Amino acid sequence: MYYPMITPITGFSKLKKEEKIDWLLKTYLQDSENSKKILKQYWNEDDAVQQLHEEFTENTLSNFYLPFGIAPNFLINGKLMAIPMTTEESSVIAAASKAAKFWQTRGGFKVEVLNTTKNGQVHFVFNGDKDKLKNFFNASKESLIDSVSSITKNMRKRGGGVLDIELLDKTKLLEGYYQLHCTFETKDSMGANFINSCLEKFADTLKEEAVSFQGFNTEEKHLEVIMSILSNYVPECLVRVEVSCPVSELYDDNPITNEVFAEKFLTAIKIAEVEPYRAVTHNKGIMNGIDAVVLATGNDFRAVEAGIHAYACKDGSYTSLTHASVENGEFKFWMEIPLALGTVGGLTNLHPLVKVALEILQKPSARELMEIVAVAGLAQNFAAVKSLVTNGIQQGHMKMHLMNILNSQKATPTEKQELIQYFTKHTVTHSTVAEQLERIRN
Repeated sequence: MYYPMITPITGFSKLKKEEKIDWLLKTYLQDSENSKKILKQYWNEDDAVQQLHEEFTENTLSNFYLPFGIAPNFLINGKLMAIPMTTEESSVIAAASKAAKFWQTRGGFKVEVLNTTKNGQVHFVFNGDKDKLKNFFNASKESLIDSVSSITKNMRKRGGGVLDIELLDKTKLLEGYYQLHCTFETKDSMGANFINSCLEKFADTLKEEAVSFQGFNTEEKHLEVIMSILSNYVPECLVRVEVSCPVSELYDDNPITNEVFAEKFLTAIKIAEVEPYRAVTHNKGIMNGIDAVVLATGNDFRAVEAGIHAYACKDGSYTSLTHASVENGEFKFWMEIPLALGTVGGLTNLHPLVKVALEILQKPSARELMEIVAVAGLAQNFAAVKSLVTNGIQQGHMKMHLMNILNSQKATPTEKQELIQYFTKHTVTHSTVAEQLERIRN
């Protein structure tokens, strides 16, 4: 492998885009003209659109494309919808679409938002009398809330704002450690910047009020704020989604009966509930659907992932996010998850494709988007578990993956057409695709 001699570069961010690319080529890519061609190939031909994308982040050299697709036929609370999804993984959109079509004739998805509370903390150290600190907080709480009135003014007009502030004693976890645990309603905004601005103002006010509080001694007046930051763990910002139908209508393929399918499906869910090794992959399948919609609508999929996986551990061990039951001949499949999403602010107002995605969804509120995203996750999981307990996951997945393999082998359109036909009756693997391509070419 080629390892170039590299020296640190200063002022890289100040270079023009072409200069950054030239430095990259010379330093890491052996002056590869092909690499330069590829980087430029993904620039948008509209200079204004390209500049918009470049300003989303720093040191931008090009754009990285992901497929933007549609999963139709979702019946959600009686309303038929098509869901935009951005993902690179084969079979995700196909599986979601198949699950949507299946449940569309069985009553569709029932979904409700249980709560939209978000939170953040001011983390601080206080090495003094606990009772004094409680008295100080009670005396200062109103001042803390008043201190952010200019920040919350517009949010309060929309029905949001600061909901509450609590003083939490965390000294059993860490010496001298306390929190201001703050809850917020941010309406259609995801609210990260709003929450963080409020928290930083709370921190400043906390320090100012402590200095003037007569009940503290000199040392106690100088409590130390460590940091102020929102939390992506939002266990109260919850949405619940479910599907149900008679067991007699549950399975639409041979060779097993509806009752056998229901029993295997329930057992698969129970395994994911008790076995963390399975639960991680089980929940990853749910996130295949959730992340695809979150990304397509310009929301923060990393924050969503972190919050949902933390919620999967809320009872002390990592477990399945979905659950299933059969009672009196009725099959029910459901999920309850935390989702902090927005439909205004950030990329939702800037990225052209995000705007299109939100238009496809009929310009939803944040609550409505929570419902749609949860539906996509449940649909994806139903399709995955259904495949696992019947034909196996690889049969459908690898057929969808066939085109990726053919492209990696540089198959021609004629070769693709012949092999797509061939693999309708044969199992897809990398080796068999390569063998059949060699057969055709020879």
